[in-house]
Amino acid sequence: MATKTHTETPGGPKGGFPPFQADTFVSQLLWFAIAFIVLYQLMSRVALPRLASIFKERRDRIADDLAEAQRLKDESDQAGAAYEKSLAEARNRAQMLATLTREQLHSESETRRKALEGELTTKLAAADRTIAKTKAAAMLNVQGIAQEAAAAIVQRLIGKAPAPQAVEAAVKQALKG
Repeated sequence: MATKTHTETPGGPKGGFPPFQADTFVSQLLWFAIAFIVLYQLMSRVALPRLASIFKERRDRIADDLAEAQRLKDESDQAGAAYEKSLAEARNRAQMLATLTREQLHSESETRRKALEGELTTKLAAADRTIAKTKAAAMLNVQGIAQEAAAAIVQRLIGKAPAPQAVEAAVKQALKG
């Protein structure tokens, strides 16, 4: 009886799965090594340098972007510091102007107050003089009226007109006391 080592299937290859066949194993290893070396050379000379240049380009772009961002941050920090400084200077100038204006207005109002006090003192002195003159004139009139009234009263009481010098002396004495 003859033994069959290989069974043939209609329309298919002899035996089982080709990589597991022992008679083709050496040639498959050889082609695997050749394919591996070709792919390795292709990858190391073509694909990997391209990938390396892409990675380097991306790394450089990221580094440039970070440097630009740092530069812009530094500029904005400087601008913020300059703004704060100018704001502080403006506040100081405003405060100084307010102080100067307040002092100037205070001195002007003090000058006006003193001038007004001087005017009022002058007017008050003039009014006092006028009052004194008016009082003196009124006292003379009062004295004259009092003399006339006293002379009229005495004449009515005794029926005879008194001497004008006596009436004048009596009124002066009464006004003093």
